[in-house]
Amino acid sequence: MHAQRTFRDIVNIGPHCLERFIDSTNAPEIKALDIELAGCSNLSGTYQVGRVTPPNHTLFYSLNGSGKILTPSGEYALPASSVIILPAHQSFEVQIDQFDETSATPDATEVTKSEASEVQDKINAGKAPRADQAPRADQEQWDIIWLNLSDCPRWQHFFDVAHPVQHDIELAGLHHAMELLYLETNSQHRQAVIPIIQQYLQHIATPVKSTHQVRLSALFAAVEKQLQFNWDIDALVDKVHYSAPHLHRLCLAQFGRSPMQHVIYLRMVRAKNLLISTQWPIAYIANYVGYSNVFTFSKRFKKSQGMPPSEFRQRQSSN
Repeated sequence: MHAQRTFRDIVNIGPHCLERFIDSTNAPEIKALDIELAGCSNLSGTYQVGRVTPPNHTLFYSLNGSGKILTPSGEYALPASSVIILPAHQSFEVQIDQFDETSATPDATEVTKSEASEVQDKINAGKAPRADQAPRADQEQWDIIWLNLSDCPRWQHFFDVAHPVQHDIELAGLHHAMELLYLETNSQHRQAVIPIIQQYLQHIATPVKSTHQVRLSALFAAVEKQLQFNWDIDALVDKVHYSAPHLHRLCLAQFGRSPMQHVIYLRMVRAKNLLISTQWPIAYIANYVGYSNVFTFSKRFKKSQGMPPSEFRQRQSSN
């Protein structure tokens, strides 16, 4: 039987770690979401941060590389595209993958709660490593974003999370929004980012999608990125690794459309947006969404929208 781990407030951050802090001084808009502190971090070498019964909720989202989180209930790996939800008042320790506690630097800083803010200030004031301190090529790098959220009614559901780690979570948009929040000096521009962050946070800790839903989402996200590609059922099943009948059943259940009908739906959505927002020739738009023949595109568009693309554009411009 393993002895129960003793947690401690500790900050042991090596010279190759870069962190960009977002707080109420450089982004006061985060108060609207009850975010106390957040950051975007590029970690390499030594990284060990521990908290004893923190008063706030903590989220770590792994962008690249991997780390591990130690909690009273066990140890969790956090590979890329994974998020862990650590509810308030639960002790934890976070480390970069392959961190060896036995080789921790002797200047690792254990902090009391009264000293935490002072350590924070020291981190904020830290300089980027010198060229001769660049990370070794064989060192692991872990890129993360993290947020401290107030223990308040808005985030109360974090206490009810059955599985703290969620895998294959797409939070790249949250990462970009936070980087923009850090860089933007204009208050109005920062304010515009807040609804984006709110939307992503609200979707965290909702019921996890089934494996089939995740795979379908990934498949058609790839289709949307290459609508000009000659997608057919063989290309779709090769991409998602399902049989054609199985993919057909899943698409009917998820979208109410067959796989190819959903491809056409995505193409028509893109075509409508381009007809409204650009002055591109219709033949150009047709090619852009996967139709080499403009007459075939016009026929398909009319069947979908009840009017040819030229009339659709004219009506939209007159509204």
